[in-house]
Amino acid sequence: MSRFSETTESAKIVLLCIVAAVVYGIIHDQITARICIEYFTVFHPPMFATQSPTLQGLGWGIIATWWAGAIVGVLLRSAARSGPRNKMTAQQLFPFVVRLMIAMAFCAVVSGAIGYFWGSVPLDVSENLPLALHRRFLFDWWTHSASYASGFVGGLILCIVIWIKRHRSVQPAIAL
Repeated sequence: MSRFSETTESAKIVLLCIVAAVVYGIIHDQITARICIEYFTVFHPPMFATQSPTLQGLGWGIIATWWAGAIVGVLLRSAARSGPRNKMTAQQLFPFVVRLMIAMAFCAVVSGAIGYFWGSVPLDVSENLPLALHRRFLFDWWTHSASYASGFVGGLILCIVIWIKRHRSVQPAIAL
């Protein structure tokens, strides 16, 4: 494989992870912005002068996730392409990345429910948010925390799985 092809395929893997993270982030934030817009407008730096859940979710979905996708993408590129063993392509990795996004969504929903029912609101939040919004804020906070945690941990696990998969697929030479 030429150096250009290798660089192109490596870039595709990183881009795949960035795009997946951004798509996940936008969908995630479209939902959570409708549950508690104050999570974005009161407890985040003012990036967008709007109360629109759609615009907040779109903006934060991109800003807060592209870099996480880049980090996981660089690690996954290394796991999938480094060394002389069978190299994996972005196309081969796509189903694995989709499964990671599904696992992240599951973790986010479960964590959000736990936060909603059993979480406690930090003092600075309770002072700046009406009591009626505390549970909704907790849902958002816990879902976001779970998405980041499961994305990074899941990304590392995915790298290990891919590394092992590549190394198991090579048949040792039979000595005669």
